[in-house]
Amino acid sequence: MDIRCTFQTLIALLVAALVVGAVYLTAETGYDLVQEDDDHKLINGSTSSSSSTYSGCDLFSGKWVYDNESYPLYKEEECTFMSDQLACAKFGRHDLDYQHWRWQPNQCDLPRFNATALLERLRNKTLVFVGDSLNRGQWVSMVCLLDKAIPPGLKHMHNNGSSLITFTAKEYNARIEFYWAPLLVESNSDDPVNHKLPDRIVRAQSIEKHARHWTNADILVFNTYLWWRRPQMNVLWGSFNSSDGIYKKVDMLRSYEMALKTWSDWLEIHVNRTKTQMFFMSMSPTHEEWEKSAGQNCYTETEQILEEGYMGRGTDPKMMRIVEATIDELQNRGLNVQMINITQLSEYRKEGHPSIYRKQWEPLTQEQISNPLIYADCIHWCLPGVPDVWNELLYAYIFNYASN
Repeated sequence: MDIRCTFQTLIALLVAALVVGAVYLTAETGYDLVQEDDDHKLINGSTSSSSSTYSGCDLFSGKWVYDNESYPLYKEEECTFMSDQLACAKFGRHDLDYQHWRWQPNQCDLPRFNATALLERLRNKTLVFVGDSLNRGQWVSMVCLLDKAIPPGLKHMHNNGSSLITFTAKEYNARIEFYWAPLLVESNSDDPVNHKLPDRIVRAQSIEKHARHWTNADILVFNTYLWWRRPQMNVLWGSFNSSDGIYKKVDMLRSYEMALKTWSDWLEIHVNRTKTQMFFMSMSPTHEEWEKSAGQNCYTETEQILEEGYMGRGTDPKMMRIVEATIDELQNRGLNVQMINITQLSEYRKEGHPSIYRKQWEPLTQEQISNPLIYADCIHWCLPGVPDVWNELLYAYIFNYASN
């Protein structure tokens, strides 16, 4: 009797262990599937409550449609303030199809950019792009989009070599500015010209030096991503001018989270939430290695990536999750920052970068001349081109086409 009971007990324990194990494995597998699915949603659209749609339409989910009748929205050579870093045709690019693509959301149409309407909205106001050279490229795109609607003599560009560049539409008393702050918080890369330093250092808890220049803006457009792409960051507690500062190497994702916390705390305290519209541009993907084969980048590329939902090595979903979590927390505290999710739509456009077709600020070496692949710019974007669509999305949000 005792032996039979013991045997039955062992059988029961074995069955229980198998059930628990099955549940555990299912949970683990389910987690992996959910995690992968969330990454896909995050890049394609958004899993965050900060995402916006109108009429049930996700502006970020769609496809590129060739349109050589309505695009480009301006001509490269006619933009008064075009940047030589982005003027690909001027520097020898002959395949200009990259200028003729329109973004088509799946369930609706993206509003057509109206320069006069936006200038009226900006009358007596200031729109500021804050971030790195990709945000500066979007700012140049915005200036070019508005340029043709402003008569000669009624527009002015002011750049005194500081971090702030101001474009003014005099008739509207409207200012469209760019402020160089590649990591948003203070860093040793804050000089707008001499910022390529081998040892990057951030003061992850200090933003006042930058923020005082844009806190009172009416519309703020932020980005920060590319300058964080390294395994660790050197974080400084203290001042660059003090000898008693504490330096520590911190995991990149943790330091990125710290910096965005500093940024969000500043916004919560100092920004007038009844006046200022705020936006955060998601990461702009690079195509330095756009497929698994080594040595393949955007050089000589003339066609898009056609794989739906493609996500390359130049995109980091973990960083996007930190941004979304930060924005969601701000929203819980009553401050609305909208994320403009440009990542997936830009992923497809491996042919949209300057590659070798831009002004070279430093003389090329003989090695570079003999192998153009190694100096091709697969980070920034030709204009007219992809950043114009980013601004069309921003335009839709500014005019509340997209609202919760």
